Amino acid sequence: MNKEQLGELIIASEETMYRVAKSLLYNDADCADAIQEAIVKAFSKLHTLKEDAYAKTWLIKIVMNECYAIMRKEKRIISLDDYQMEEQAAKLSEEGKTPLFFSEDGKMLGMIAVADVIKEDSPRAVKELQNMGIRVVMLTGDNERTARAIGAQAGVDEVIAGVLPDGKEAVISRLKEKGKVAMVGDGINDAPALTSADVGIAIGAGTDIAIDAADVVLMKSRLSDVPAAIRLSRATLRNIHENLFWAFIYNIIGIPLAAGVWIPLFGWKLNPMFGAAAMSLSSFCVVTNALRLNLFRMHDASKDKRIKNEIPKEDLNMTTEQGMVKTMTIEGMMCGHCEARVKKTLEAIEGVASAEVSHEKGTAVVTLTAPVSDDVLKTAVEAQDYTVKGIQ
Repeated sequence: MNKEQLGELIIASEETMYRVAKSLLYNDADCADAIQEAIVKAFSKLHTLKEDAYAKTWLIKIVMNECYAIMRKEKRIISLDDYQMEEQAAKLSEEGKTPLFFSEDGKMLGMIAVADVIKEDSPRAVKELQNMGIRVVMLTGDNERTARAIGAQAGVDEVIAGVLPDGKEAVISRLKEKGKVAMVGDGINDAPALTSADVGIAIGAGTDIAIDAADVVLMKSRLSDVPAAIRLSRATLRNIHENLFWAFIYNIIGIPLAAGVWIPLFGWKLNPMFGAAAMSLSSFCVVTNALRLNLFRMHDASKDKRIKNEIPKEDLNMTTEQGMVKTMTIEGMMCGHCEARVKKTLEAIEGVASAEVSHEKGTAVVTLTAPVSDDVLKTAVEAQDYTVKGIQ
């Protein structure tokens, strides 16, 4: 596209540019300034336009960037540094709280910190699972700083933060490559991961979708019931093995005796009355042994044993960067072409498995297979003339 064609495009897009500027700035004078600056920059950056078909989108993006520049200049976009709250917000995040900022007409009104308080039995439940040789990983969509604070309180082995619903499922799938995985969740967002896990455990007070997706439901909604359920399942499996063992021994002896195999060798005979009694006795023994489970103390952790063939901790190390999923907030994407451009840029980075980009949400969900720093991701996207507002 040459300058004459760009001029014609600007005239044809005049109404669209004004409408976009008005939606951000409201003031007509500011809108005029933003559009004027955008036109100047459009001519100076004409060489960056690679495809004429997307020229209008490229032009509108420049207009939006100029609007944001005016908003920052007039402090309509609030800077934490201006209000000296960044340090306070960081401190609250480290305590496991999520800071929420409130403003009116560009002026900071205040900050409120909210937090999910962990249940009293959660640290004990995590410790009991660890004593069984089970590695505990916390998956959450919260920011990493807050998540690590909560994880430290609970005593989990690892925290993977900033994970979206499909990201949780991806984490579970990767963990399953190392061994058996049980997933505990209560929300709609947990349903895909609950389905993907070897054993899905839902909290009774959770959503119906999570309950339907799970294999086990904890009716009392206590995390301490998770190790209790594992103890009960182990005791049940042990009971089944005992019953199978004695049934096998009984049949090895009883079937040849009933068939008369031992008569020529030892002269042993089986009276039909004794055979009927022995059959009833075997059933009685199996049922009685199974009924012992009613006396099982599932909340007693004193007899816990670590699992055999425990996977070394280093083999299961899945840091957030290695892990998993990062969510980028990107400003300036206007259409499907922008999505494709950002997706192609991110997936070209070594260590990025995939990128799901949405211009409507203004996000890019990046799945990593190797450590990739936030700076690398940000630099790559901003090289395409988009603005990265944050990475979680």
